[in-house]
Amino acid sequence: MRVLVTGGAGFIGSAAVRCLVREGHDVLNFDLMTYAGDARAVAECAGKPNYTFIKGDVADPSAVTAAFERARPDCVMHLAAETHVDRSIDGPAAFIRTNLTGTAVMLECALAYWKSLSQSARERFRFLHVSTDEVYGSLGPDDLAFRETTAYAPNSPYAASKAGADHLARAWQVTYGLPVVISNCSNNYGPYQHPEKLIPTVIRKALAGDPIPVYGRGENVRDWLHVDDHVTGLLAALTRGTPGEKYNFGGNAERRNIDLVRELCRQIDDAFPSPDGPRGDLIRFVTDRPGHDHRYAVDAGKAKAELGWTPATPLNEGLRATVAWYLQNPGWLARDPSELARLGLGRGDAAAE
Repeated sequence: MRVLVTGGAGFIGSAAVRCLVREGHDVLNFDLMTYAGDARAVAECAGKPNYTFIKGDVADPSAVTAAFERARPDCVMHLAAETHVDRSIDGPAAFIRTNLTGTAVMLECALAYWKSLSQSARERFRFLHVSTDEVYGSLGPDDLAFRETTAYAPNSPYAASKAGADHLARAWQVTYGLPVVISNCSNNYGPYQHPEKLIPTVIRKALAGDPIPVYGRGENVRDWLHVDDHVTGLLAALTRGTPGEKYNFGGNAERRNIDLVRELCRQIDDAFPSPDGPRGDLIRFVTDRPGHDHRYAVDAGKAKAELGWTPATPLNEGLRATVAWYLQNPGWLARDPSELARLGLGRGDAAAE
């Protein structure tokens, strides 16, 4: 396939790009390279004959049109998004621009491109819009997991911007016939995740001996999905998904935040003991963030039934491999040489091979 991937230098996007390139597909990675994009995450693809990178903004119609003309894609994986909830609380405008305006521009340009194709190529074309379970809002302790039919009830500016983007994607399919498939996923984890996210933050703080902040009392529950498992789901949705349908991807691995943090501390202690005692002693509860959803849980039954997809990585096994990767690549966690020294793992590999 020829695949146009937006946000392909981000966490999930780079995992998708690496997988597609390894499988021999022709990939054009279209990414603005903001704080969330990192060239190291796709360094293994650079120089490959089936990989092209273009720096560009999904909210810029001329840049997106040029990307379509350059790639002449069989399909689009639209992953470009602002995703950091705390940042959305401090500055929602950037989320509205990228997630809403950017998605509208992508859909408009995709529609114009799709209309220019031959009938057979139009039938093969797919536009996969990648979203989040946060659009569904918050679950109580005994509520059933999110399904594709769950009503939207976003609670953060980030979730609201993604909910709006989902609605745009659906509308372009219903109104114009653009073959759109929508996916919603639970919390992803794995290598190459931005250092601000929970798991890299816990690992970085634990290694440096710094206080490990946990919101509230750590009672919030999340369903965790390894990023590589998510990518297999995205490729299944891209190639086997039905236009107009949406698919939920989850890891079947609900954990309270405090339990996840304690498990990470235990695994770090096992792999790299500290003379100062257990890393769990570094945990500090901090003031909860506004609108903090209590629980996410995802029912991925539709993806299993229609796409043949199930998550393959047990959470503790995936966490162990993730911790090992960050210990082997401390340069990914450190934001400057002084912080790298504080992690106590030597110089490390700043390229995060």
